[in-house]
Amino acid sequence: MAGRKKTAQALEKLAEPGSETGARPAVRVSRGRTHPGGASFPVAPPRSELPPDYAIALGEIKQRIQGERLRVVLAANAAMVRLYWDIGRMILDRQERAGWGARVIDRLAADLREAFPDMKGFSPRNLLFMRSFAEACPDAGKVKQLVSQLPWGHVIRLLQRVKEPEVREWYIREAIENGWSRSILELQIDGRAHERQGRAITNFTATLPPTDSDMAAQVFKHPYLFDFLGTADPRREREVEQALVDHIQRFLLALGSGFAFVGRQVHLEFASRDYFIDLLFYHLKLRCYVVIELKAVPFDPAFVGQINVYLSAVDDLLRHPDDRPTIGLLLCRSKERIVVEYALRDLNKPIGVAEWETTIVESLPENLRGSLPTVEELEAELSREENER
Repeated sequence: MAGRKKTAQALEKLAEPGSETGARPAVRVSRGRTHPGGASFPVAPPRSELPPDYAIALGEIKQRIQGERLRVVLAANAAMVRLYWDIGRMILDRQERAGWGARVIDRLAADLREAFPDMKGFSPRNLLFMRSFAEACPDAGKVKQLVSQLPWGHVIRLLQRVKEPEVREWYIREAIENGWSRSILELQIDGRAHERQGRAITNFTATLPPTDSDMAAQVFKHPYLFDFLGTADPRREREVEQALVDHIQRFLLALGSGFAFVGRQVHLEFASRDYFIDLLFYHLKLRCYVVIELKAVPFDPAFVGQINVYLSAVDDLLRHPDDRPTIGLLLCRSKERIVVEYALRDLNKPIGVAEWETTIVESLPENLRGSLPTVEELEAELSREENER
């Protein structure tokens, strides 16, 4: 309670006019110019200019966010695991009463995938794991209170590798309390950790895993969970995009052809909306900024409008009068050439659209191409990154 009070007081102090400079009102810092209509590239002030208790408030806020994120995602995970148990219980009951066999499971998997095409958790194999889960854990109360706190991958490993119910429960409790990842759980099972413990199996209560534990990190990446929530594709797209951003950043700087790194996820702020440029470079030979956007999905004409906004903003707010117009490069998972050509037709800004693995639509002016990476270089690098993943 005292910690929350300190955080609130620190935030109130930060919100007071002139709190950052003592007597003068706080002035926001931005890259380049600020448009009268409210557009700017804001940057954070140095920490040395902030109130002394800022670090304390930051630490408490980060801790609160981490805890709440974990609580919410574990609640969703628990709901999914309980659903899987319910489905397994229904399958088990039908097998016992109506003689359901493998053919029925195959039909059920196909029908569920048709009804929920974005969910990968309804394969015949996973449905059989649900059935095994219900058979191995017949107590619904224990599933709700204990087992559902584990990621589904942990549950599967325990079903496969630990047959004694009381030993399985010991590993469940230990995994939750210590935040074991699935690989650590497997190592503990292989080492028969339950035989080396001096305490009783059920003499402690399950708690939430630590926010910085391996299991906490793993549950945020669990594919079945995000399929269940209906948010799998955006999550995966962002992961792929970030991997590509990392790779392209390293690649362009290693070329030695004049790229100077300005920033990644560069914040562009408007009065009503925020945008973030994936990569922003300045080309020392061409004397211009280069905006690079990466998408983990096929080309959409809307992407051209988005990168056009970025180019216009950089030209208006960051570009020096002696600089050349900003160049844009849009990298997509795939594209239909005619759609790209129509999207770029009559656009007076230099933009190139590339697939990760095939060709680039050459709309860049001839005098710019010699200083930028060649099509072959970009294709080779993007293909290599895709193969490595």
